[in-house]
Amino acid sequence: MIAAGIGCRKGTSAETILAVLEAAMTASGRTGSRPQILATGPQKAAEGGLLEAARQLGIDLTVVSEPDMQAASPRTLTLSPHSVAHVGIPSFCEAAVLAAAGATATLLGPRYVADGVTCAIAITEDAA
Repeated sequence: MIAAGIGCRKGTSAETILAVLEAAMTASGRTGSRPQILATGPQKAAEGGLLEAARQLGIDLTVVSEPDMQAASPRTLTLSPHSVAHVGIPSFCEAAVLAAAGATATLLGPRYVADGVTCAIAITEDAA
């Protein structure tokens, strides 16, 4: 299973989020793939662009709780001073995707950043 974690600036469009997601998939060696999970933290739960991006992908937006994101934080690859200052987590999108995808999830690399969007891609162990 492929999962994507997203963080974004307020007001970011679904089109921008989907373009960055596609670029992150390509950077992760998953060109043309679509995530089965699109995850974020509670701070972005009502973000219109994220909700619309999930709708266009045909999946629900998975909102991960702060405690679950904190628990996944030791497995993140990136240390973002911005993320630490705002939410106390080394990488918002990496923690969100790891928490949403489960204990066996592995990041395919550090987060991808473009156009005010951060995107992390993870797979579970049973993914081919």
